[in-house]
Amino acid sequence: MHMTREIAPGLVVQGWTPPLALADFRLIAFDMDSTLINIECIDEIADAAGRKAEVAAITEAAMRGEITDFKDSLRRRVALLRGVPASALEAVFRERLQLNPGAEALVQACRAAGLKTLLVSGGFTYFADRVQGLLQLDHTRSNILEIVDGVLTGGLVEQDWGDICDGAEKRRTLLATCEAIGCRPEQAIAVGDGANDLPMMEAAGLSVAYHAKPRVREQAMVAINEGGLDRLLELLR
Repeated sequence: MHMTREIAPGLVVQGWTPPLALADFRLIAFDMDSTLINIECIDEIADAAGRKAEVAAITEAAMRGEITDFKDSLRRRVALLRGVPASALEAVFRERLQLNPGAEALVQACRAAGLKTLLVSGGFTYFADRVQGLLQLDHTRSNILEIVDGVLTGGLVEQDWGDICDGAEKRRTLLATCEAIGCRPEQAIAVGDGANDLPMMEAAGLSVAYHAKPRVREQAMVAINEGGLDRLLELLR
């Protein structure tokens, strides 16, 4: 195991010595739920169906890595949303979703340093598109909830790349985005909080765990355990 050092309260690094130059990186990839934003959207939608506890328990187990098949866990959770009115999505966005502290400052600093930005989520396009707009992110990939006659069917919509953005798809998207912008994976930063973020974090040159599950904190090169996302800038000049 690499040496772990607490550089400042709630800011831990392992396996490298700060600082690095932000401008040496070309891409930063973010998970969405509980990373860029303060909630797990699926748990809040489930609240509208009176099934929050049931869904949240599966989400928590998946994020901790206790459920290894993310696709199966997501299908199970989405099935529990069957019959929820699509208007519940807007209510979650309007009333519950907030950007996490430091999200805007970090994205602005990355953009100023010339990095492209990617949001890659096991969550839903409805929210990813709006978060992309709020933060002016360059690229996103996420899952589409199937809606028929204004009601969630409990299913997901197939997209040209597949049906579910899981850990493997996050990693593929990170690598494909690197290729598209002409950089090496070592020039990418990946930020996440759950087990399904580990594949992309392992592929990136710098991995960042934000208020993350224990397994993710243990494996990341940076763990932000207190404070906002912009604490990453304390390590990058």
